[in-house]
Amino acid sequence: MALRTTRFMLVVLFWSVKVLLGQKGWNVMYTSKDICAVKGSTVNLICTYSYPKDQKVTSTFWFTTIDNKGKFADLRKAASYKDRVKYKESMNEHTLIISALRQSDSAVYKFRFKTKKDGYYGKPGISLSVSDLQVKFPTTVIEGQGVTLTCNTTCILSGNPTYIWYKNGQSLTIKHNSLNLNTVSSKDTGRYSCAVNGHEDLRSPEIVFTVRYGPKSTSVSVSPSSEIVEGSSVTLTCSSDANPPVNKYTWYKKNETSPKASGQSYSITNIRSEDSGEYYCEAKNEYGCFNSSSVFVDVHYGPKNTTVSVSPSGEIMEGSSVTLTCTSDANPPVNNYTWYKRNVTSPKASGQSYSITNIRSEDSGEYYCEAGNMLRSQNSTSRLISVAGKSGMTAILGVTVFILVLLPCVSGFIWYRKKASKSTLIETDTSNIGQRVCTHVYDTIPDTTVAPPAAPTEDTDKQKIVYYSSIHHINQEVPLYSTVQLPQPQTG
Repeated sequence: MALRTTRFMLVVLFWSVKVLLGQKGWNVMYTSKDICAVKGSTVNLICTYSYPKDQKVTSTFWFTTIDNKGKFADLRKAASYKDRVKYKESMNEHTLIISALRQSDSAVYKFRFKTKKDGYYGKPGISLSVSDLQVKFPTTVIEGQGVTLTCNTTCILSGNPTYIWYKNGQSLTIKHNSLNLNTVSSKDTGRYSCAVNGHEDLRSPEIVFTVRYGPKSTSVSVSPSSEIVEGSSVTLTCSSDANPPVNKYTWYKKNETSPKASGQSYSITNIRSEDSGEYYCEAKNEYGCFNSSSVFVDVHYGPKNTTVSVSPSGEIMEGSSVTLTCTSDANPPVNNYTWYKRNVTSPKASGQSYSITNIRSEDSGEYYCEAGNMLRSQNSTSRLISVAGKSGMTAILGVTVFILVLLPCVSGFIWYRKKASKSTLIETDTSNIGQRVCTHVYDTIPDTTVAPPAAPTEDTDKQKIVYYSSIHHINQEVPLYSTVQLPQPQTG
């Protein structure tokens, strides 16, 4: 134990002598104390050395470790540095060049030179730190926030370098180790990496920068995209851009308050005409919701609810005109109307309206229309057309004239006859007859003496003399007849 202690003291004393000697003409000076380099790059470690003029240097090298036997390991001979280390010497300057730096190359490098008598190395050496590049960023980024991405190293790179940023492999104009995104949006999502200027091939690993945001660009697609026919099936699909993805879809029909369905797809089987309309979806995730624009579902169907209307709607008189109009609900609209009379095989006309001018009694009958589009056709129910003849018209007119004109005049005449014994001149009071005015009425009786009649007979009893009276109506004269019964002759 005492022997080991003595040896250690001798070694310390020996090295102390060497340091002391170094101060008397032996010297090693390093150009840098600390160097930080990027993994994969090349670094130059430089030093200058001096020694007494009476000495001759036999070898020079760099080392990082001393083995347990006190030997210095020349880096050129170390397996871990094979083909990566070069020495460059000029006068009293010595340079160690290490390429393809690894993080394991981080160490303190010292220069040693040997003379015929002994060897010397300089302290403290150069501390080399090798760092890879890493992009640091927040783990959760919400749209609208401000974010900074940093090109990070474990040490401060030597030489105050500039940086290059890449997004999706394309270089950006930023030259600092920090990339500031003041207001992030979904457009900032992508793969980012960085590199030191001059070492563009030594980029950091790419990071995937993800921005969280509510649904946007929400839209609806319709399948099939071609014509939708009543009775078929239709599927509406909602798509939206969101991060995280949409977790709730809701379907609505415009102008209806309650939702129609939920889920990314909405299927309508056996679709009906009343299903036509505008549909839209609402997409939602934990960061918001967004409605799509409306899509119009146009259901095509054949004619339905086909009916016939008649104008004029009252009694149809012979010689007048009648128009029949056909209406029908169809999509696409009816493009073909055909008119038929029941029990007549050939069509009567085409077009939405059918007019009959100078209608006759033989035009009476049941009429119906056929409405058709490209899908199908449908017949209306029949409408009965009944034409009133002229003889009927004349009878109606006669009765009307009798009631309005003759009846009041006949009544007046009867009243006059009752008063005939009192006066032969009667002025008709027109104040109670409206505009009807009757003129003076006279009875004409012959002056001749009446001979005594023969014996009465049945015919004589029944003999009647007819007298005529004229009653004048404004703008017209209507002859009236009265019957006068002669008194029976007296026999002596």
